[in-house]
Amino acid sequence: MKKARDSRTRRAGKMTPHPGHGPGHCLNILKQLSAYIDDELPSEICEELRRHLGACPNCEVFIASLRDTVTLCRHRPTPALSASDRAALRLNIIRASKSGSRR
Repeated sequence: MKKARDSRTRRAGKMTPHPGHGPGHCLNILKQLSAYIDDELPSEICEELRRHLGACPNCEVFIASLRDTVTLCRHRPTPALSASDRAALRLNIIRASKSGSRR
């Protein structure tokens, strides 16, 4: 688990300062929210995220919704999938990963 945390923290990187709360800054925040919720970011980035969230109502609403979604997912049983559903899902994942690697 430590390895995943370290790579996720490295990917998150240091946030670039951006004045205000425009779409560019909010997008940078949104890219790191999952790691933030999972408490996987360095403290200085968490502090910057908290400052932004306290001043940006749109991001506050989004993170509250994301937290609720994560909580619901953690407390719901995993649905059973048929063999054909699993095969179709695997095929879709493979197709998506191949099309994503072409970008």
